[in-house]
Amino acid sequence: MERFKFLPLLGRILIGGPFVMSGLGLPVPPLAFVVAVLTELGGGLLLLSGYRARVVSVAMAVFCVVTALFFHHNWADQNQMIHFLKNVMMAGGLLQITYFGAGAFSLDARLGRIASRLSPLNAS
Repeated sequence: MERFKFLPLLGRILIGGPFVMSGLGLPVPPLAFVVAVLTELGGGLLLLSGYRARVVSVAMAVFCVVTALFFHHNWADQNQMIHFLKNVMMAGGLLQITYFGAGAFSLDARLGRIASRLSPLNAS
């Protein structure tokens, strides 16, 4: 498994990058969207760097589910259904980061906060 320790980094890049792009792509948002910009840009950058990844990923998972429920609830429109399912899938991936952590190539690991020794998998 040592040769695959780059996979959490790749996963964080693939899941954090779109949030960063979304956060940067919103045009001068009204106050209601400032939270979305901060969440997507800030959360995306924190995920990319692997800093406080478990806390950030659970917050981003909640953000994805709330966004899906409030903005993509018209399932009669196939485009909305696809976006709803995309948000749910992103939440699932983020919950994987919440459980397993950021991996070896992260600021959490560099700063010694990797909680693999605390994870339930190592307790058995």
